[in-house]
Amino acid sequence: MIHIPEYFEFQTPTKILAGHQALTSLSSELDKTNIKKALVITDKGIVEHGLLKKVIDNAANRKNVLELVFDDVPADSSINTVNTAAKLYRENNCDGILAIGGGSVIDTAKGVNIVISENTEDIMQFKGHDRLTKKQQPLIIIPTTSGTGSEVTLVSVIANPEKGEKMLFTSPLLQPSLTILDPNMTLSLPPHLTAATGMDALTHAVEAVSCLQKNPFSDTYAEVAIKLIAENILTAVKDGSNMDARYHLALASTAAGVAFSNSMVGAVHGIGHTVGAVSHVHHGMAMAILLPHVMRYNASHVAHLYAEMLPWVSPDASAQLSPEEDSNQLINWIDEKNKSLNELCGMPITLKQAGVKEADLESIAKQSLNDGAMIANPKEIDAKDALTILQNAF
Repeated sequence: MIHIPEYFEFQTPTKILAGHQALTSLSSELDKTNIKKALVITDKGIVEHGLLKKVIDNAANRKNVLELVFDDVPADSSINTVNTAAKLYRENNCDGILAIGGGSVIDTAKGVNIVISENTEDIMQFKGHDRLTKKQQPLIIIPTTSGTGSEVTLVSVIANPEKGEKMLFTSPLLQPSLTILDPNMTLSLPPHLTAATGMDALTHAVEAVSCLQKNPFSDTYAEVAIKLIAENILTAVKDGSNMDARYHLALASTAAGVAFSNSMVGAVHGIGHTVGAVSHVHHGMAMAILLPHVMRYNASHVAHLYAEMLPWVSPDASAQLSPEEDSNQLINWIDEKNKSLNELCGMPITLKQAGVKEADLESIAKQSLNDGAMIANPKEIDAKDALTILQNAF
């Protein structure tokens, strides 16, 4: 039975170009945006792998628009990085942003957009939900990973190093103008990051279906994402040159991004953001580790929703007589997927393997309750519950 809430909102304004040669449309798209001088935001790994050059080459007669490059984005975007890049944008009178990279790069680009568009020196005043007031600058995204979904979302996650926390900025105004999905841009992603980002996208989709703001439109995008990930993640990790698998994971990431932008995420992200901030665990790895444990916690409230997802990952799975049994089958499938990825590429499957210290679990549990993602979790959660989930995942 399709769940239809009495009222919901759905928005996906980002134009998406997708295909094996989608990047060749960049030059014409730059013409349409009328950007005269962009700030290109990326990281040094993207430059070293030749991906920046590939993008600039595809700009053809508009290469001059992309001459200004900021490539000093760290693994976790921070307010310091955002402020430095925003200063460069202002000093050079830019009128648009092109982000080439994964989640940290895209979050940085969105943060710069906030600072510039709101004409502020203090991004902190816009922390939280729907605090933006001004139309943003043109923002073009070219993802090099398939997981965050940030190329279409209304969310930016930016670290505050002084407080050891990751801050959420959410607003429909943050959704990018244009996203270009080209599997050629993800070919250099190593197996362990292919696995982690793929599981990040899976988490987005699973939480989109089961969190409080779910709706039939977000469910549709989430279903597509879950099916594509189930069919392609192991292939992409085993053979990173498989263009179809790369392309399908890119589509899954974006579909999951659209889904959770309109339904929000829950405790997997709420706890995972804090694990990343405190213990510096890669976000996708934290998602993969925490997902089955949070699902077991939530199952008493949403087993019927988990049961609905079972055929999406395993069409041949034998349906049981109860939602609880089908829910368990789905969670066990995720456990097995994590184990397979661990065997293939060494992706950690416990918090201990990921480098989290047992002594930090209690503080992570308490701090995670302040994360905005906890609001949409289908089952209320307190510090004791969060600690139990962390201990089970340890």
